Amino acid sequence: MSSGTLPKPQMRGLLAKRLRVHIVGAFVMALGVAAAYKFGVAEPRKKAYADFYRKYDSMKDFEEMRKAGIFQSAK
Repeated sequence: MSSGTLPKPQMRGLLAKRLRVHIVGAFVMALGVAAAYKFGVAEPRKKAYADFYRKYDSMKDFEEMRKAGIFQSAK
């Protein structure tokens, strides 16, 4: 063992330093998750709805349900 003493550990400001690092990391991770959700879930869902309603014919659907006997008031 060397005869020198061990350096004192840094105690002052340690919490603030670690919080700064973790807050930045959490912010970056939150942005990443938000972007992944937007482009992985929300945009494909909006596109699917737009495609469905672009070619959806409500009167045709109504007539099919009326012929199937779903409605009691429309015969």
